[in-house]
Amino acid sequence: MDVFERIRAMLAEQLDIEEDKITMESDILEDFEADSLDVVDMVMTLEDEFGIEIPDEEIENLHTVGDVVRYVEENS
Repeated sequence: MDVFERIRAMLAEQLDIEEDKITMESDILEDFEADSLDVVDMVMTLEDEFGIEIPDEEIENLHTVGDVVRYVEENS
């Protein structure tokens, strides 16, 4: 399973949305109505799932699912 598929499955479960509605262009906050707690949960899960650490200053740059995928690919 590639990084996008893993992140899509994780987001679908955490945000209770259908996987097929999640694309690389999806904006996590706007398209999925996620709040700051959802983002914190997502970051913690990403760190556990991929064995990486995401600094606070990087979190604000993760707007779309594609941003998250690229960050994980470059840092894991």
